[in-house]
Amino acid sequence: MSRLFLALGAINAFLCVLLGAIGAHILKQKFSGELFNTFQTGLQYHFYHALGLILIGVLLFHLPQSKLVKLSGWVMLTGILFFSGTLYIVSFTEMRSLGMVAPIGGLSLMSAWLILAYAIWSEK
Repeated sequence: MSRLFLALGAINAFLCVLLGAIGAHILKQKFSGELFNTFQTGLQYHFYHALGLILIGVLLFHLPQSKLVKLSGWVMLTGILFFSGTLYIVSFTEMRSLGMVAPIGGLSLMSAWLILAYAIWSEK
């Protein structure tokens, strides 16, 4: 399972670099300032949490039986999809009403970190 989260983290980091390059070279001219800022926010949180997935993968080498560490990884991946994914879609489509989904992703990201903290703290 640790290799899975390491791979998911690496793939997400790759996507961040790819989307960042597209944003810097192509989208900056096409997006309004507000939509570009929305895109950048999604990208920033996406990258932080790609690193979080890598951290979870490393932790699973040390705590391979921890169901809570694994759960935190899945919740974090869900948060990336809902938070950053929603912000990307809003940026590309200008469908601001979809922004209502982003807080679900934000709650997932926060929950993932709390679950991870609890998993580490409660590990014997």
